[in-house]
Amino acid sequence: MAPASHRRQLVSESAEATEALGERLAALAHPGWVIGLDGELGAGKTCLVRGLARGMGVEGPVSSPTFTLMHAYPGALTLYHLAAWMQERGEAFLGDGGSEWLRADGVALVEWADHLGDWLPADRLRIRLRHLGPERRGIELAWRDGPAEAVRALRELPLPPGITEAP
Repeated sequence: MAPASHRRQLVSESAEATEALGERLAALAHPGWVIGLDGELGAGKTCLVRGLARGMGVEGPVSSPTFTLMHAYPGALTLYHLAAWMQERGEAFLGDGGSEWLRADGVALVEWADHLGDWLPADRLRIRLRHLGPERRGIELAWRDGPAEAVRALRELPLPPGITEAP
C-alpha cells in the first residue's frame, strides 16, 4: 500500500483538552510508531505526553526527560519518551545505540524532534504546539509518507471536548 499524507490543524482551549487529545491519539498507536513533538517552552508538550501515556495504560507520573534523555513507561504498549532539547546529547544518545528505541516494540515519542534532523524516520507522526493565548494552543498533527491506515485514522480521529478544528 502506498504511503499517504495528512495534516490537521487544531485549537486546544486548555491543558486538560490537550491531555484528552493525547489520550485519543493513544487509541491509534501501534508498535513501532515514532512521534516527533515540537513546540515552544510551555506550549503543552508534556500535557500531550501525559494524555498519550494515560491512553496507553501507563500508571504513575509522567514528566519530561530533559536531563535524563529518555524515560520508558510500561503500559499496554511501552512509551519511550525521549527529549532532544540539548541537541548534542540527544544525537550522542542515538548514535551510541539509543536509536534502537525508535523502532522498538512500543511507541517512541521524541520532544524537540526538530533538533535531531535525519536521526528520525521521515514516516513519523509530527505534532507541533504553539501558544495562541494564556490557555489556548494551536496543535498541528501531520503524517507524511505514513501507513495509509494510520493516516486515515488520524483524519477521522474524533476530537475531545475543548479541541476544535482551526478556522
